[in-house]
Formats: sequence, structure tokens, C-alpha cells
Amino acid sequence: MVPRRLSMSMLFAALMLLGAAGVPVDADAQSSDDPSPHSEAALVSDVSAIAPGEPFTVALRLRMEKGWHSYWKNPGDSGEPTSVDWAVPEGFAVGDIQWPYPHRVPFGPMTSYGYSDEVVLPFTVTPPETLAPGSRVTLKGEANWLICADICLPAKADVQTTLSVAEAPRPSPEASVIAKAESKQPRSVDGWTVQAARSSGSYTLALTSPAGHEPSLKGAYFFPAQEEVLDHAAPQPVSRADDTHLITLQQSSYAEEPSDSLRGVVVAPDGETWDAAGEVRALRVNVPVDSTLSGIDVASMTAASTGGNGLSLPWALAFAFAGGLLLNLMPCVFPVISVKILGFAEQAEEEERTIRTHGTLFGVGVLVSMWVLAGILLAVRAAGSQVGWGFQLQSPTFIALMALLFFGIGLNLLGLFEVGTRLMSWGGRLQTQTSSDGRLGAFLTGVLATVVATPCTAPFMGAALGVALTLSTTGALLIFTSLGVGMAAPYVGLSMAPRLLKALPKPGAWMESLKQFFAFPMFATAIWLVWVFGQQTGNGGVALLLFGLLLLGMAGWVVHRWSASTLSQPLTVVTRGLVTLMVVGAVAAGVIGAGYDRPATASSSDSSSAASSEQWTPFSPQTVQEFRAEGRPVFVDFTAAWCLTCQVNERTVLNTDAVQSAFRKRNVALVKADWTNRDPQITKALESHGRSGVPVYVLYPGDGSGPTLLPEVLTQDIVLNALEKLPSSS
Repeated sequence: MVPRRLSMSMLFAALMLLGAAGVPVDADAQSSDDPSPHSEAALVSDVSAIAPGEPFTVALRLRMEKGWHSYWKNPGDSGEPTSVDWAVPEGFAVGDIQWPYPHRVPFGPMTSYGYSDEVVLPFTVTPPETLAPGSRVTLKGEANWLICADICLPAKADVQTTLSVAEAPRPSPEASVIAKAESKQPRSVDGWTVQAARSSGSYTLALTSPAGHEPSLKGAYFFPAQEEVLDHAAPQPVSRADDTHLITLQQSSYAEEPSDSLRGVVVAPDGETWDAAGEVRALRVNVPVDSTLSGIDVASMTAASTGGNGLSLPWALAFAFAGGLLLNLMPCVFPVISVKILGFAEQAEEEERTIRTHGTLFGVGVLVSMWVLAGILLAVRAAGSQVGWGFQLQSPTFIALMALLFFGIGLNLLGLFEVGTRLMSWGGRLQTQTSSDGRLGAFLTGVLATVVATPCTAPFMGAALGVALTLSTTGALLIFTSLGVGMAAPYVGLSMAPRLLKALPKPGAWMESLKQFFAFPMFATAIWLVWVFGQQTGNGGVALLLFGLLLLGMAGWVVHRWSASTLSQPLTVVTRGLVTLMVVGAVAAGVIGAGYDRPATASSSDSSSAASSEQWTPFSPQTVQEFRAEGRPVFVDFTAAWCLTCQVNERTVLNTDAVQSAFRKRNVALVKADWTNRDPQITKALESHGRSGVPVYVLYPGDGSGPTLLPEVLTQDIVLNALEKLPSSS
């Protein structure tokens, strides 16, 4: 992570270079003899005569040329706040700057907070009691500020004001100027309740209005007084649930740890105020981030406004259940489902109680592994990392181990080995006899089904997971539980009705054929995982992984060729020792191969070639913003090599002639966000759309209005209809 101050210095230097490179700049701005370029400073007072011991207000008045600005106390993504070094007579005390609320200053992908045209920064001054009426005092100070437009220039000025001392203070002509500035001070307003909650990667401000005053806060904005707590450029969507307004705030990527409080000011939209009298537009905020408040009450309301695209918690649970059901139809789960089907066939003649037990344990396996996945995901995100659904598949090591596992399962289903070890229990014997009469196998089948399901996002599931990641731990676990229940429901339900299994053909030779046939989906899965591995590590890593698969195959052959029952004890020890070494070697080869980095030149070339041939541009927020600024519609494909649904959508829909032609006809800019490896920028972009995994398809119209999210499973009609609805000018 680049230290923020360093990055700001780099930015400043870059801007200076930009100016030097030819950006039109007023000559005065470059003049070293003008200490306050493009701005003028003066010190004004609300009194022309002060009284001994009676506080009064002076203010630094900055007038800036049109297009230039100075900065608030938290300058945002760049800049420096204004300051004054005071030189006042002995006995005088000067308070801190009373900052009026600022406005946003967007510049490219960054957002700063500051003031334009004119700003008046008041200070409270307390004179000593010993002043003698009839005398005069002079207050002096050196003001320093940064004045910026396309470039930034440091500015300074010596300011002073001389005041008479009288028995009683007398107002000055500038009193109205200071009063106007003071009216822009943030204040607390009676009746308003402000609370703050935090979920992974974001905060929520909950503002509950008093009875009888319910302003519309759509467009309200929170200016944080703390630096490096929030992402200043991130949008701040505002929603409403009953009498509570919710503002969702994105945590800064510079934050080393979540903040335990939020301080700043919420500015109401134009024409709205926080008080019934219509005087207060800026509400002061200084609240702790309550971890207990991150529970269901605020979070569920937050979900309704952001992550879930309007989903309440009950709806999110229903979507998660439906998504879990449909997940069984996704290509990711099919290999393991084939094992489950085989298990049902084998159980058809068993006691009903055994069938029910195995079905229940399968469901428990799904739920436990779902909870473990959710726990890891939430813990990693709480630690500040940007991850989402399927995060483990972004690890080449995990991919390598999965490829070895599925290859081993395939070998086992082909009958290359038949042993009751723990390793083999993960294979084709998952549903049959193990040391615990098949119960452990049933449980592990549920675990495996869940693990291999993560490359897919079923319909309804994306929105539900998006909500889950905005909720507290309890709320998120509820949604993951609902997802697991939906996924396990068909099998648990079938096992609870064993009579349906009686309709299956009686066990016989056909089962051996079926078992061997199911080896091929396992090999197909292994091939796909090797391809994903290649996307992450390149040819060097793939070669090592294939060598590991070779060692695993040799281990299976040794076990098959020299069965323990036919060998003497010494030979058994020798052969099994070799098998152990080969299995360990296979795992080591995969892990070492995972350490390879795909050559940068090859990666760039490949992606450039792919992007060029299919007219896809690599994703960045700036790229999307630039296309939108040109008035072009933008289609963003959030995808990953390990996402089977994504690959299917790309080959059957997005890259077809009909859809590509429609894209060209509408002049749609095509942007691909490849999430195969971890990319915090893409994770953050997914979160901004209320999603935590891929695929996600976002279509921005060219008129600047909000985007449309397409379903996870695409058809040509879905995409073509969405393109037809674009504004005619697009």
C-alpha cells in the first residue's frame, strides 16, 4: 500500500509537471513573487472595538478566482487544509478554525473537499481582562493555504487587523460576513438520532428524524472529518426505512483498520434543513461505530438500500434458498452430484433408517461447509481484504489441490484402487463403506458439493450474497444457511422418502458401469481446473501440476498392480512407502507450480489479443468513467476463468455474432473485469452493485442514468432486449 501522503506528493508533482508540460496556466500563477496566486486573503472581525475579557470573532477571508479552490480540514483525496500561525499580543487566546461545511471537488477518479470563490474561516479570540479601554491592539498572523485548479500552488499571506479597546464591544461592518460563515457551521439538532454501524468494507450512518420533521435527504452527503477512513470518491447512496435515513459509506482502501467512530458533517440537499426553522443545513456527526448495532436492525435496512438492490432480509433469505436449489443445476456441482446419484442407487436396497441418516449427514455437510466458507470470507473481509464468493478459487494452490482431488476421484471410480483410507474416502467411495458405515462419506460428500459449487452463482443467489456481505455476522450466516438449506433440500428430501429410491433398478453390474462412467465428469473437472491453473500461473505452473497428476496416476497404478493382500509384509511396506512418496510428490508439485507467476509479457499479450479480437477493454473504474463521459453505453462483464457460468455465458451469448453485432450497432463499449486472480478494485466494483461474486453483467446507458444489472444466466434474448431499451441516442 502506498502511504497516502506519499501518493499525494506524487499527485502534486504530477500536476506540476502537467502544468509545465503545456496546460494553460496564468502567468501570475507561475510568478514566484506572488505569495498568494489566484487568491487574496484578509483578516476581518465582527467587532470594531473589543471589550476586556469578552470573546469576539475574527475570520480569515479568502477570495479565489473563478475555477480555483482551497481545502477543508479534511482535504479528501488531495490537498492541504488552510492554517494560520498567529502572532497576537500577550494574554490573547485564539481558538481553532470553525470550519464551514465544504463542497465536493471531483478531479478524475479522486474527490477532494474544499471551497470555491470565497470562504470565511472564523476563529474565536478571547482578550485578557487587563486591557485598558481607549488603547488599540493589533492581531497578526501568517495564513497558509493551497490554491488549486488544474494545478496546485502553495499560497501565503501576512494578515492583520487593528481593533480599539472599549468598555463594550462595537459591531463592525464585516459582522454580517462572519455571521453568514457561522450559519454554515455544522450543528447538533435536537430530536435527531445518529447511529453508525459497520459491516465488511463499509459503514452505515442511520439518521432518525424527530416527529413532525421529515426532510427528504436524497442527495445528502457525509463529509468525514477523519482522513483515510472513507473512500471519498465512492458514491453515498441514501435510502429510507420508516423514519430512518441510511447513508452507506465505503471504507477507504488506505484504512489500516476499521474506525471505531465516525466524525464529520452531513450536509442536507439543496432546499432541505435539519431543523424545522430552516436554519441548519449541516448536521454535526460524532458517533461511535457500534458493533452491536451492526446487527439485524440497521443492517437489514441497509441491505434494503444498497447491497441487495432493495432486498429486505426475508426476501434475501428466500432468494438464497431459491439460489441454493438452482445451484444444483449449475455445471459446477454436477461432478459431485453424480457421486450422490451413485450413492442413491447403492442405497436403494438399504434400510430406510440408513438412507435417512445418510441424507441428513449430507445436508449437515453442506451446512457446516457453508458456515465455514462464510466465516472465512467474513473474517478475511473484516481484516480489510477485498474478497467475495468463490474467493478460494483465486488461490492457485487451492486450484492445484482440487485438480489432484478430482483426478484421484476419477481414478478411484475407474477402479484403479479400492482402499479404505481417508484419502480414498474422498473419492468414489464417499457414499459407500468407510470406517463409520458410510456416514463420514455422506458428510464429506456434502462438504465437497459445497466447495465445488463456489465457482457458480445461480439465479437469485447473487443478490442474496450481496446482501449477506452488508450484514452483521449473524445476518450473513442466516443467508448462507438459507443457501445451504436450498442446496441440500432435494437430496435430504429424497432420502426422507426412501420409497422413491425403491423404484430404481436393483443393484447389479449396471452400477459398476455407472460408477466408471461417472469418472469422466471428474476428469473433465480436473481438466478445467488445470486450465484455470494455467490462467493463473502460466505454462511453468501447468507443467508441474501435470507432473503431479502423473505421480498420482502412478500411485494408483502401484496400489492396483500390487494389492496388499497378495504381498508379503516387507513388500507391502515398500510399495505403500512408494505410494506415499508419490502422493506427497504430487501435492508438492502442485503447490510449487502454484508459486509460478504468469509471465507479465505473456499475460499482457494474451489479454490484449483477446481483448482486441473480441473488442473487450480491461476493466478499471477510470475506463468505465471515461466511456460514460463520452456518452457511450458501457457493458461490463465481471467474469473469472474458474467461473463456469461465466464461460458458458461468454461462449453461448456474449461472443455470438448476433450479440456482438448488436453491441456494435449501439456503439456499446465492452469492458471485461477479470476476477480470476484477486483484484480489490473489481471486488469493490462488485460491491457497489450489491454483488460478491461473478458472473455479474452491468449495462450503463449512454445518457448518464443508472446502470441495469442483467441476470447471472444469460440468453441472447436477455442481452438483445436490454440493448433495445437503451436510449435512442446511444
